[in-house]
Amino acid sequence: MATSNETWSEPRDFRLRLMRLEGVAWEEIAEALAVAPGAAIARAERIGARRPPIGMAEFEDPAREPLAAGHPQAWRVLTEGTWLAGTRYPELASVEGVA
Repeated sequence: MATSNETWSEPRDFRLRLMRLEGVAWEEIAEALAVAPGAAIARAERIGARRPPIGMAEFEDPAREPLAAGHPQAWRVLTEGTWLAGTRYPELASVEGVA
């Protein structure tokens, strides 16, 4: 196990972030980085390494077409964690002369 005095490096932080995004368990992350699980959790909190939101595609195709305004997935990403979370995309009333 690494000591608490060991300096975290960019490559170790990158690996921690990547493993978090992949949803790897804390015990496995700690083992891979040779630290205690508590040290891995504390470092993840300090550097903002978080799991992706539940229900989101882990890795989307970067070449896909953009989602339309109001698409449920796009709307959820925009509103999650706000007072709008769980609401539907507002339907705009048609205005005469506006398409």
